[in-house]
Amino acid sequence: MNEFHNNRYDVVVVGGGPAGLSAALVLGRARRRTLVVDAGEPRNASSSHMQGYLSRDGMSPAEFLAAGREEIARYGVELVRDRVSDVARGEDFTVALEAGREVRARRLIVATGLKDELPDVPGVAERFGRDVLHCPFCHGWEVRDEPFGVLASSAASVHQALMVSQWSKDVTFFLHAVAEEELSDQDLRRLAAAGVAVVPGEVAGLVIDDDRLTGMRLADGSTHARSVLYVGPRPVPQTGLLQKLGAEMNETPFGTYPVVDATGLTTVPGVWAAGNAIGFAEQVIHAASGGYRAAAAIVGDLLMSELDAAV
Repeated sequence: MNEFHNNRYDVVVVGGGPAGLSAALVLGRARRRTLVVDAGEPRNASSSHMQGYLSRDGMSPAEFLAAGREEIARYGVELVRDRVSDVARGEDFTVALEAGREVRARRLIVATGLKDELPDVPGVAERFGRDVLHCPFCHGWEVRDEPFGVLASSAASVHQALMVSQWSKDVTFFLHAVAEEELSDQDLRRLAAAGVAVVPGEVAGLVIDDDRLTGMRLADGSTHARSVLYVGPRPVPQTGLLQKLGAEMNETPFGTYPVVDATGLTTVPGVWAAGNAIGFAEQVIHAASGGYRAAAAIVGDLLMSELDAAV
């Protein structure tokens, strides 16, 4: 096989998380030459387990991804540990990798996910995924009935404080940089109805004893005993490639994401997106499903384009 054909793929999948690997599995089984480019930086890397995925509940994210890589390899899918540095449209898509390789693809799937930008409170980043959490659906059962703290990043954090009250009846809402007058009367009524205590004042840091969260320390020196802290990270979608390709984007309260149809097709012909690259709330199970849908659509799209060319 000459160099051109060796570096030409039916599909290049950018991102080897649940969405990218799921798409690659479907493509490989459909006998489409597929390359997965993975930087090895999954969003849930700090978590020791994932929940809510039927038949995989409690599995570690690392184990889940390792199993996925083994599965796609059975069908001849290639995976490289690299990062896409540039992409350009032409008759094919030209995809440049940081290591220096350049490949061509007839179709693209962008599954580059997002990064969580954590509140700038000492100790939060170091304990994120352990006793500092952000999603009760992911970890609420494991810490049920413990004393919860919720760190406000805006008045919208009231929603998080109310939601986590389903997993514990001992919840304290730390207003941090949010003024109490920013909360509406309805917010205050709901917090009271849920039994959530409201504590004004800036949080200066976490209290850690024997490598466990034991409390919150406020700027005035007071401490409040808590063993779990929920925070609201600012999502930063990794959509630079989609924007470079000219995809139409949609501004949301949780970041800027591409406009896609039900299969993940963007407004750029031949380019699909899946997983957290299309939305903040995509859990692992949603991302895997989205990757499957995108891949199935591409299989049909490639077939029809080949038949039309033959006619």
